[in-house]
Amino acid sequence: MKRIYIETYGCQMNVSDTEVIFSILAEDGFQRTENMEEADVILANTCSVRDNAEQRIWGRIEQFNQQKKKRGDVIVGIVGCMAERLKDKLLDTKKVDLVAGPDSYRHLPGMLAAVTPDSPQIDVLLSRDETYADITPVRTDRNGVSAFISIMRGCNNVCSYCVVPYTRGAERSRDAHSIVREACDVFRRGYKEVTLLGQNVDSYLWKSDTETVDFADLLDRVAAISPLLRVRFATSHPKDISDKLIETMASRPNICRHIHLPVQSGSSRMLEKMRRKYSREWYLERVAKIRSVMPDCGLTTDVIAGFCSETEEDHRETLSLMEEVGFDWAFMFQYSERPGTLAARNYPDDVPPEVKTRRLNEIIALQNRKGLESYRRDIGKRLTVLVEGPSRRNPDDLCGRASNNKMCVFPAGGHRVGDYVDVLVESCTSATLICSLA
Repeated sequence: MKRIYIETYGCQMNVSDTEVIFSILAEDGFQRTENMEEADVILANTCSVRDNAEQRIWGRIEQFNQQKKKRGDVIVGIVGCMAERLKDKLLDTKKVDLVAGPDSYRHLPGMLAAVTPDSPQIDVLLSRDETYADITPVRTDRNGVSAFISIMRGCNNVCSYCVVPYTRGAERSRDAHSIVREACDVFRRGYKEVTLLGQNVDSYLWKSDTETVDFADLLDRVAAISPLLRVRFATSHPKDISDKLIETMASRPNICRHIHLPVQSGSSRMLEKMRRKYSREWYLERVAKIRSVMPDCGLTTDVIAGFCSETEEDHRETLSLMEEVGFDWAFMFQYSERPGTLAARNYPDDVPPEVKTRRLNEIIALQNRKGLESYRRDIGKRLTVLVEGPSRRNPDDLCGRASNNKMCVFPAGGHRVGDYVDVLVESCTSATLICSLA
């Protein structure tokens, strides 16, 4: 039996894709291994959203090739978004035997069989209908508590800075019944939480001859499986998040009170240039709606510092929006131009690096302050936590997330991974709630 080792980079979608790849190759006789040194096939499932993610992969390719030098029959492959974006450039290095885009995973068994030293394999064709709906993923999580379920693929938004529409293709939604079946299956197998994944879950829309299912409908169907199954989702788009979705969340206690709502900038001028298709005012109205219906809902976001032509006034508007909303946590990055995007073709990357760095540091400092304020507001509250495992700092403590997605640490008290535990928040850091058993 051949062994396959996969390293996964980037977002939760890539984790889900890796589980699909393992399932496809298991059917062809491959066995998963976590030890690269015993693998017959070494794959990197890659991300191209940011330049530093790609640079890490180039470094790992060098490491993979050390295995080829030691054991000449090892196959090295790059799959995912970087494979789609760079295509022949990866093969030109002579260090990669296989390049497979996100829609070609069904072809991997044949591609691997066809690899020879003189015949590398490449398949990066994008599909308008591939969703892998019929494939049961091989779960790679370590705790057996939380499972990812991909509900759609691709993206139609074409934000000017983003490579995703070019690397993952057009948006298509998966059969709603297959999603519910997969969620039922993982619940029967003991999982207590599922996360529904899509580049823009709010635009999920599946139609058959007899029914139409939007994302709020789908979320309700998955939550109806059992009140003991927690349901999360990622990622929402501010232009599409609906009142119906917010009200559906509020109607079911097992739908977690957390929304990741990427803002990217607080300046309407920047948002228009980014092609986000909403304004600062629209974003703040959606936040107000969420908090009016679910005052306890956690909010996290993404922020880009130094996008093309960003002025000090634009930057101040981002800071003022963050001050007003008070996010629990944020992904915060300097803008890095991605080749092939609308921004790369049309807008000069004209904010000096030192200005980007300063602005990013100001964003981070503000978020650290607002995040700590948010966590402090939970002191004295009673929360229900799903146990994920032992605390990293103290194995006598357990950790897990509350419904609002905040990490909690508390005494084990005889509880185990997968238990729901009521805790009382005693203190906090900017990223963790320190709790006692309630």
